[in-house]
Amino acid sequence: FDEEGHGGHDPVACLEARDLLRRVEQSVAKLKPKTRAIFLAHRVEGLSYAQIAERTGLSVKGVEKQMSKALAELDRLIHR
Repeated sequence: FDEEGHGGHDPVACLEARDLLRRVEQSVAKLKPKTRAIFLAHRVEGLSYAQIAERTGLSVKGVEKQMSKALAELDRLIHR
């Protein structure tokens, strides 16, 4: 099986991906607990905003607000 003909192994891309993953993990860990839980429920568990609202007792609008906070904070932390 010829790796070069099938995308190959790019060590630089691999290191960049690992670095990005590390920054994402560190940034998620810095979110406030409620915001982090909502972000992970949506992005990792695949729950809808309505399901998260039911789980947390927040309104769907409240979940949307927390997701907006999470995304803005993650963008700031990852790209600083």
